[in-house]
Amino acid sequence: MPDFFKTSSHTQDSVQGTSARKEAVMNSIRSELAIVNVQELINKATEKCFTKCIPKPGSSLTSSDEACLARCLDRYMEALSRTYTARISKESSQLRGAAAEI
Repeated sequence: MPDFFKTSSHTQDSVQGTSARKEAVMNSIRSELAIVNVQELINKATEKCFTKCIPKPGSSLTSSDEACLARCLDRYMEALSRTYTARISKESSQLRGAAAEI
């Protein structure tokens, strides 16, 4: 009598192949999301700093416009870095706390 509940090696290979394809698709999606997030960050920083530093757009930037943009972008990136670091630290401590409860 055949055993219908026993998995054949062919079925196991198929499941492993499907898992590998699924992981590849997930990695591709993660990469695309990272690219979109960076593009959004650059667009926001550019928009905010341009609005703040360039009151009257012209054909070229003055040295004070360039200095303002550089300072603004530095501050924006520094603030973002602090926020990101704080979030990672908080999530890490939450994970350690959850692991300690187990």
